[in-house]
Amino acid sequence: MQPHILLLAAGSSSRMRGGDKLVEDVAGEPLLRRSARAALATRCPVTVALPPDRPARLSALDGLSLHRVTVAQPDLGMAESLKAGLAGIPAGQGVMLLLADLPEITGADLCLVLDQWRLEPAAILRGAAADGTPGHPVCFPPDLRDDLMGLQGDEGARSVIIRHRARLHLVPLPGRHATTDLDTPEDWAAWRAAQAMEKGG
Repeated sequence: MQPHILLLAAGSSSRMRGGDKLVEDVAGEPLLRRSARAALATRCPVTVALPPDRPARLSALDGLSLHRVTVAQPDLGMAESLKAGLAGIPAGQGVMLLLADLPEITGADLCLVLDQWRLEPAAILRGAAADGTPGHPVCFPPDLRDDLMGLQGDEGARSVIIRHRARLHLVPLPGRHATTDLDTPEDWAAWRAAQAMEKGG
């Protein structure tokens, strides 16, 4: 099975009060670029779903070998991004859905999930924090493509996971790599302070 990674990067960052969390600096590069490089480290094909009005996000991806898809109406919800990205992925491929705003996720994390998925190709595999809290990424086998293409609004793929929960397996990742999601300036400030404390010992 050759899965395809769909990086969802068309959100509005509405809680950042004018900022854009996907171009926030993480270890010297924009978060979106870091997320894309993590996806590319798996050697899977990567598609990025982007909004039409965020040139800084496009610039953050300069020089990376991936496919870019513009979501015409991202304000209609995450389902629009998901469907726009899926439309450009061959129907016979499984897809890993990866949110672009996870500052702790690594290429090694994604490879761990993919390695497990290759052993269980009919399963829905979902990354989880070390304590078992469900997070991202989420992998869907090819036979669930129609379910994903039928999504509406901002629910993401949650309803598909619930409908097929018997096929869901969690893959624990280190710490909170699968669940750290920073939506506000205050979230970013607190996270950076915690990171500095860890580095300081």
